[in-house]
Amino acid sequence: MVRISKTYIPKESEKYMCEKHKVFFKNKLLDWKKDLVRSNNEALYNSSMDDNSTSADIVDQASSYTDKNVEMRAINRQIKLISKIDSALGKIKDGTYGFCEETGEPIGIKRLIARPVATLSIAAQEKHEKEEKVYADDI
Repeated sequence: MVRISKTYIPKESEKYMCEKHKVFFKNKLLDWKKDLVRSNNEALYNSSMDDNSTSADIVDQASSYTDKNVEMRAINRQIKLISKIDSALGKIKDGTYGFCEETGEPIGIKRLIARPVATLSIAAQEKHEKEEKVYADDI
């Protein structure tokens, strides 16, 4: 098991997805997941504590419902993100992390630092988005 310092940042000059890189991204993903789980738990706890839905004022009820709806959408987005993090952690384990799902090419250190759950290289992502836009324009 390779150990890295808390200040270590992967370098382009190192072998791509060497053990140091894998440990760095695994730690980054685990920390991110821990933060998301904590904030989801806090949001769920706080939302259960302040319940205006029993208020007599219809405006308060509507406002409370809207706030809860926004909170739940945010929590759902975070749950999807946690799933992507888990998938990325699985890829680190099986040795496929950091490589584009479409082309098999390296995604790149800078892109992974910015978006650790990225599964496509920038070129593949742009192609994917272009195809989505064309499809959306056809509808």
